[in-house]
Parts: sequence; structure tokens; C-alpha cells
Amino acid sequence: MKIFKNFSQFLETQLEEFLENNPHLELQALLEQLREQEKKTLKLVIELEGQEKRLENDILTLAKDIQRWHQRIAKAKAVGRLDLAEPAQQREAALLRQGNQLWGQMQGTKQQILQTKELLSQIEKRKQVVQNQITQAKTIYAKENYNNIGWNKGINYYSYNKAIDPLEAEFQKWELDDELNRLKKEL
Repeated sequence: MKIFKNFSQFLETQLEEFLENNPHLELQALLEQLREQEKKTLKLVIELEGQEKRLENDILTLAKDIQRWHQRIAKAKAVGRLDLAEPAQQREAALLRQGNQLWGQMQGTKQQILQTKELLSQIEKRKQVVQNQITQAKTIYAKENYNNIGWNKGINYYSYNKAIDPLEAEFQKWELDDELNRLKKEL
């Protein structure tokens, strides 16, 4: 087990060094994660707004039912039909309770929409910061590579295809999840 732990620590150290030497890769992964989070948050806003609309429609329908039962109560009392008026009052009271519950749900949904839009705004701000950092990192990287072209004219003899490297993909996913969790804690 100690060998595995040592090997794991070695890999983590190597990865940290690699990311320190290539900060633009880490920023690219973070940017992609922020884009995904932005997409999910937008979808949630749309769902919540749809839910709010359904609740508003339910409340309006219920208000019409309450109004109808109120008129029935008045009509039954006017002609002395207390045998109908009392159950109608109970029905109206039940509908009013239901309306209050729907109203509370709608207010909660509106609050969720506001919070989700605030989260979306924070994600967009963070995304802009990361995009600016990527631009800066690319500029620095380009200047360093221009200044460091030596006898090999910048040719990279170590050809390694990161696009098909499953370990690279797994680490990027893990790092993205870690950064997302950190962002969620900050929010």
C-alpha cells in the first residue's frame, strides 16, 4: 500500500508541476466547466420561470373557483338554504387554504429565480475573469516561446496525443469538479 501511496503522491506532484508550467490548460478546463455550469443554471432559470407561470395560472383558476363558491354562498344564504350555504363555505375555505399554499409556492419560486439569476451573474463574471486570464496566459506563453526558440527552432520531439489520453481526461474532469466545488463554496 505504501508503494501505491508514494506513486500517487509522485503523480500528484508531477501533475501540479505540469499545471504550474502550463497554466493556460488549467484555465481552459476551468472555463469549460464554467460554461457547463452557466448552461445548467440557464436551464434552471427557464424551468423555474415555467414553474412560476404554471403556479400563476393555477392561482388564477383557483381564484375564479373561490369567486364562484362565494357567489353560491351568498345566493344560498339569500334564499335561506343553509343546508347548502354551510358546505359551500367549507369548500370556499378549503380553496382559500389551497390558494395560500400556491401563493407561498409561487413566492418561493420567485425567490429561487432571483437566487439562480444572481448565481448566473456570478458565473458570468467568473467566466470573464478566466477568459481574461487565458488571454494573458496565451500572451505570456507566446512571448516566452518566441524568446526561447533555440537550436531546435521550437520543434517538439515529444509527440503525445492528449486528445486520446484517458488519464489526462480523468484528471481534467477531477480538476474541473474540484474547482466547481470551490466556486460553489465561494458563492
